[in-house]
Amino acid sequence: MTALLDAGERLGRGELEALQLERLRATLRHVYENVGFYRASFDKAGLRPEDCRTLSDLSRFPFTVKADLRDNYPFGMFAVPEDRVRRIHASSGTTGRPTVVGYTDRDLDTWADVVARSIRAAGGRPGHKVHVAYGYGLFTGGLGAHYGAERLGCTVVPASGGMTARQVQLIQDFRPEIIMITPSYMLTLLDEFERQGVDPRTTSLKVGIFGAEPWTEQMRGEIEERFAIDAVDIYGLSEVMGPGVAQECVETKDGLHIWEDHFYPEVVDPFTGEVLPDGEEGELVFTSLTKEAMPVIRYRTRDLTRLLPGTARAFRRMEKVTGRSDDMVILRGVNLFPTQIEEIVLRTPGVAPHFQLRLTRKGRMDALTVRAEARAGATAGEREAAALSIAAAVKDGVGVSVGVEIVDPETLERSVGKIRRIVDLREAT
Repeated sequence: MTALLDAGERLGRGELEALQLERLRATLRHVYENVGFYRASFDKAGLRPEDCRTLSDLSRFPFTVKADLRDNYPFGMFAVPEDRVRRIHASSGTTGRPTVVGYTDRDLDTWADVVARSIRAAGGRPGHKVHVAYGYGLFTGGLGAHYGAERLGCTVVPASGGMTARQVQLIQDFRPEIIMITPSYMLTLLDEFERQGVDPRTTSLKVGIFGAEPWTEQMRGEIEERFAIDAVDIYGLSEVMGPGVAQECVETKDGLHIWEDHFYPEVVDPFTGEVLPDGEEGELVFTSLTKEAMPVIRYRTRDLTRLLPGTARAFRRMEKVTGRSDDMVILRGVNLFPTQIEEIVLRTPGVAPHFQLRLTRKGRMDALTVRAEARAGATAGEREAAALSIAAAVKDGVGVSVGVEIVDPETLERSVGKIRRIVDLREAT
């Protein structure tokens, strides 16, 4: 396996930290000299780039949050002239102005390299066919996966999202070994295989690389069992690079190795911002080390995880993301994450792995209803038993009472990308 690793993956810890510090100091100088937002932010904190003499000094510098990117829409965070930017991506902007990111030629090369490294860690090899079912366009998922797979020497099937029946046909006809897709859309494909009378375990797929949303070990087990594949996690976000910031290795499946030669991680207390020691859960923060067009300094991802020692690679791991601080529902004083409900739904007989949480208000009190789809053929008695089981498991495991509705198969909204787990109807009630 060692022969397959690139030069960055062979660095010892001391060599890596020296490289990180060199790249970090250069990045701080780059943004201070070229991005008005960062110059003002550092000046306000009384800091200059040269004040970062050790990696731990980074904790003195201010955070960057998504609102900062939106406030500087569209190109205020760019650190190079616009004529050096070769590609622009952006978020959907469904909750306000989109966040815009740019890439130079070198950035695109770096991105392809880290995604190629990720696919190789997942078990991909040159010559494999990769079915890319992430969305293409302004979303970074499709094109990020595409160019990384090509960089590794794979053959790409750029399926994108949607046209689910056709995707199933293409997988049967083109016989890819790897699929890159959101876990929720993989479940939609699974439904379509079974609807067409095709056993998903008979396909050519060997590895699924899943990202863009939190998913649980229970969902991994469901996908691996019903598709007979290895299911591994990939992590990334547009503001930091796109997919390929971290990757789970197929031989261990024990968390995602962060490509620390390009992205410096911290975990902080979500409320105080204090840096937490490795092993403690908190909010993941990233500083880019090699980006030219739009570096980010201490970007708060809102993703909750912990940092762990490396195993299959020397780089540190991040535990599978369990949720987001901004997805947390506080229901009658109890903190609740969609992934907690997912674990319960997946182990409940008679229901499919499709669910949605609906928040309403009854008088002065918030209420939450779990809507889960019945499996095809489930009887009325099985549905009733499932509803009672889910309600009891949430009460016992999370500590809050919820309503449960078991709805007909294929009733809940499907997504070709990130599934909408929480529907907040409190303003309408």
